[in-house]
Amino acid sequence: MRSLPFFSRRTWLAGLTALCFVPVLAHAQAQSPTPFKLALIEGLSGPFANTGEAVVRNMAWAVERVNARGGVKTAQGARPMVLERYDSKGQSEEALSALKSAIDDGAQVILQGNSSANAAALIDAINKHNEREPAKRVLFLNYSAVDPILTNEKCSFWHFRFDAHADMRMVALMAVLKGDTTVKSAYLIGQDYSFGQAVLREARRQLGLQRPDVKIVGDELHPLGRVKDFLPYAAKIKASGAQAVITGNWGNDLTLLVKASREAGYEGKFYTFYGNALGAPAAIGESGVDRVIAVADWLPNVPGAASEQFYQSFRQRFPKPSEDYVHVRMQLMIEALAQAVERAGGTDPVAMALQLEKARVTIAGQTGSMRAEDHQFQQPLVVGVMARQGTPGVPFDVEGSGYGFKVVRQIKAEQARMPSTCKMVRPSGA
Repeated sequence: MRSLPFFSRRTWLAGLTALCFVPVLAHAQAQSPTPFKLALIEGLSGPFANTGEAVVRNMAWAVERVNARGGVKTAQGARPMVLERYDSKGQSEEALSALKSAIDDGAQVILQGNSSANAAALIDAINKHNEREPAKRVLFLNYSAVDPILTNEKCSFWHFRFDAHADMRMVALMAVLKGDTTVKSAYLIGQDYSFGQAVLREARRQLGLQRPDVKIVGDELHPLGRVKDFLPYAAKIKASGAQAVITGNWGNDLTLLVKASREAGYEGKFYTFYGNALGAPAAIGESGVDRVIAVADWLPNVPGAASEQFYQSFRQRFPKPSEDYVHVRMQLMIEALAQAVERAGGTDPVAMALQLEKARVTIAGQTGSMRAEDHQFQQPLVVGVMARQGTPGVPFDVEGSGYGFKVVRQIKAEQARMPSTCKMVRPSGA
């Protein structure tokens, strides 16, 4: 016969006390609005943990601002947003496992961005899940996965991208490189997965159109997140005689690349997608002044009172230099979601998606709108060049490095816009 568990007097009294409060708790819970759960699936450990944690800060700040005004207003009353984090470790298999956990936990919106490969896997899984279980559908909001295929051949009614895709970013970079007559040769290097391959492919295409006089003296891919020593790559770049490097590298792969290039004595320029933060400016140091170029949706030194106030508010919330990495597009994304919920009157995924297709939001003087045909957000882009803090146009530095990015080109949304091959499959009634 199985013995009964032993209960101490303290345990019994605690249980009795809890029972006394059951009616009170039940009443309080009945009065509390159901949270609107957002699941952030991101690499929070491993080689790109710093990029994941930067996203957490951006998302937390955006959610805090929505909740500070009472949460999202629905037909049943205001509901607070709740951000829950799931560590994908930067791996697609882990991301898919996290997706299942998030759905089981009641999340209605999935947030992810720091890997186009992971984003593609999530899109496929969400498409299948939403078809199989229409009562538990979820939306996928993407803030950084910029492989163009995600809003072209792999476009999905359930997926919305709030970053400019790689080809759009390359348009902005080429607007600067086109006028840089000092560059006659270029070395293309990137991470060996869908996004890195897309960047190099588009760099070759746009160089051929915009600067056919530029000779490509190197073109290679390296393993994603596994290279610890980039000196061999830096030595090849220097030996090639390239006057510029074009790269879509991000996270630690970019930081190590520019650091190794400095140590190797490379003196050419870097045309980058993400050279404006996460350790890159500090790694390259003084030798990056006037030589590291970065494209972004926004930079802290974008002129204007609204932009400056936005940046200073973020720094007040996250004052440590290591936490200095803010994205307007992520704030726009959460505001667009809040807007969609309120216009839909609730959190039904189809109703939210239909409203997201019409989203138009403004923060820090930056206005963006969603394109319904492919769910690709359309927004201005900026290109900046690394400069010392305090020089004209550079009131703010990056991560306490003493270096910031001076805006040298602003690209209007219509100039960055590109055609789409998306053939959207919509659920019945949408």
